[in-house]
Amino acid sequence: MTHFSRRRFLVTAAATTAVTLLSHGCSSNQQTAGEGQPTTVAETPEVTTAKLGFIALTDAAPLIIAKEKGYFAKYGMPDVEVLKQASWGVTRDNLVLGSAGGGIDGAHILTPMPYLMTAGTITDGKKVPMYILARLNTNGQGILLANTYKDLKVGTDSSPLKEAFAKTKAQGKEVKVAVTFPGGTHDLWMRYWLAAGGIDPNKDVSLIVVPPPQMVANMKTGTMEAFCVGEPWPLQTVNQQVGVGAITTGELWQDHPEKSFALRADWVDQHPKAAKALLMAVMEAQQWCDQDSNKPEMAQILSKREWFKVPVEDILDRSLGKFNFGNGRTLEDTNLMQKYWRDSASYPYQSHDLWFLTEDIRWGYLPADTDTAALIKAVNREDLWREAAKALGVPAAEIPTTTSRGVETFFNGVAFDPQNPQAYLSSLTFKKV
Repeated sequence: MTHFSRRRFLVTAAATTAVTLLSHGCSSNQQTAGEGQPTTVAETPEVTTAKLGFIALTDAAPLIIAKEKGYFAKYGMPDVEVLKQASWGVTRDNLVLGSAGGGIDGAHILTPMPYLMTAGTITDGKKVPMYILARLNTNGQGILLANTYKDLKVGTDSSPLKEAFAKTKAQGKEVKVAVTFPGGTHDLWMRYWLAAGGIDPNKDVSLIVVPPPQMVANMKTGTMEAFCVGEPWPLQTVNQQVGVGAITTGELWQDHPEKSFALRADWVDQHPKAAKALLMAVMEAQQWCDQDSNKPEMAQILSKREWFKVPVEDILDRSLGKFNFGNGRTLEDTNLMQKYWRDSASYPYQSHDLWFLTEDIRWGYLPADTDTAALIKAVNREDLWREAAKALGVPAAEIPTTTSRGVETFFNGVAFDPQNPQAYLSSLTFKKV
């Protein structure tokens, strides 16, 4: 797969817009176009439209805000469509089709999915090359339990569930635990959390797949004992008193990577200026979403029928770092809330992608001999993110100088060193490999 060099990307895609002053500190002699106002472009995008998919989750906010606030139009792409997808499986299928085949060009997506598509493991062996252009968020997911387990007050330590699940199985009931897509982020958070507490996710429970917007309804009908999903569905579960929270995933791994903004590789290669325009619009929307003063408006927008169709009350608190788990535990910590821009949330660290690939190898979603370095080189386009950041006038101090965030440490003391993923993998008790 051929990548644009940084120089070529500057030549062919640079100056999609004039340098823009963003809200958090570019020099005062720059000027910014008004919100939603077209920006003077040195080179207009090759096309004015793209079809982008999203799932009704708050980490899709940058795509929705870019549309609602006119940022796509600002960067020369007024005809971008942001289209609701029913599930991650549908998102995958529509990406395989591409817009030329009636599908979509890119999406708000679970970070491992572009890798699994590029490798062909979730596309019936057909490799569909994808690029990750930005991370959309860190944190912001939740693990929920049925009210049956409310009195256990389970938190980061899942071990109290081992005996409880065993009793449920002894009564002849299958212990179903729901995730949103095999090998996706929620699957990996759930597996890590259960395994850390001595619960084998391959033997002690039955993992099932439920689309994010259907989690609450399925909990109401007793379909599963637990599930992992992104906001606003964890808070809605608590607000409707159909389940209780165990953790918000920032407690599992603070500032963990989550969703990504990804496009079909062929679309980016054919439309480099348009790809940069999309990326700049999304990045500016990420900055807007990350300002706490904008969170009430963001919640109002997301709550609309065409986007999430949920009450604002199911969105706002978690967006501000306020957590009520419904079992007597409350928490207020902005370090654990969903982040879109601050703390380098938007930059797609390659070291984070390596963790996802290592976990997918751990659980058998990728072969043990997967060339992770080559796969990351093919999919992760942090070079395009850097070029877009410079064009946006992001201060150099806010642009990461390395593709690795370094050693990551989980709540249970386990460390992942991206320089030695095999040591991490070997240290884990439960795994398929």
